[in-house]
Amino acid sequence: MGASLDKITIQGFKSIKDLQGFELKALNVIVGANGAGKSNLISFFKMLRALVDGNLNRYVRDSGGASDLLFNGYKVTPRMTFETHFGGRGFRFYLVPTPADRCAIEDEALFYAGGTSGWRSLGDSDDGRSQMVAEVVTGAADARYSKPVFDAIASWQIYHFHDTSPSAGMRKYEIVQDSKVLRADASNLGAFLLKLKQDHLAEYTRIVGAIRLVTPFFDDFILEPRTSGSKEEVNISWMQKGSDYPLQPYHLSDGSIRFICLATALLQPNPPSTIIIDEPELGLHPAAIVILAELIQQASQRTQVIVASQSPILIDQFSIEDVVVVNRKGGASTFHRLSQSDFSQWLENYSVGELWTKNVIAGGPQYE
Repeated sequence: MGASLDKITIQGFKSIKDLQGFELKALNVIVGANGAGKSNLISFFKMLRALVDGNLNRYVRDSGGASDLLFNGYKVTPRMTFETHFGGRGFRFYLVPTPADRCAIEDEALFYAGGTSGWRSLGDSDDGRSQMVAEVVTGAADARYSKPVFDAIASWQIYHFHDTSPSAGMRKYEIVQDSKVLRADASNLGAFLLKLKQDHLAEYTRIVGAIRLVTPFFDDFILEPRTSGSKEEVNISWMQKGSDYPLQPYHLSDGSIRFICLATALLQPNPPSTIIIDEPELGLHPAAIVILAELIQQASQRTQVIVASQSPILIDQFSIEDVVVVNRKGGASTFHRLSQSDFSQWLENYSVGELWTKNVIAGGPQYE
């Protein structure tokens, strides 16, 4: 697991016009109205992951091109600015649109607290390939300075378990070797759980225990690989309490399988440096949301967790200082972490979720 992300600056990216030096903690619950900018903050994490994976311009293409990433278009925003801090290390760069509506990197630089000359410039890249990544991949002399930042970002997982349809990967067979990390859409869920059962039985048992709290009739996974040609594959076949008839993933409801994915992600033994989940409460019963909040809190004691939500029930389970409210002002997203002192009198009679519902914590639709 790499270092957690302590501070970010984002300027000119989608609806985020100017977010400077915003501090992130171990637990960050992002709330806001539809269209306020929660998803755009998550897109920032996706963009950085794409950059370290060498796929920046694929991300740009899939996002509609560079012009769609710029705040209010290229006539208003000539370039995007990004700066991240991981403890005593920093990484910054600018993205500028090219005539082909792709992105070039300008003034990429690294900082580390033990350095004597501040930021170390890595130069520009017309093709959108990071020089920091190149240092690590080629084993350059300065890779020892860039690798901690590279490792932290490369470890991030932006989990998205919304697709629980019959054709979703989480319900299918997958080769048993695809078990190193839980994929963003849990398409290797069976293989990952099999690996945990074999090598991390305590964590596997905790995952099964959490699932039983939400799905009392669930007994255990079967996780028996089958041979398919030259491959071994596994899915999440399972047993129901009081029955010896094996059930298949399609017997699980959307909410049940989504909770299985969430429990696996949050209780995994070697979590990413940062876990990001967008609206994890979707399709869950209120009682399951309460248990989900407990899992999120437990995970935040081992790694950094960023959750975007609109659920008063989920928000209710956290301290008010865990909550970051996203609003829109002048067409731009604003981010504000709440403070206990600002709501101390309200909290004597109301919960955090109730304050959100009553719009005392201002995060409803903004009419401009």
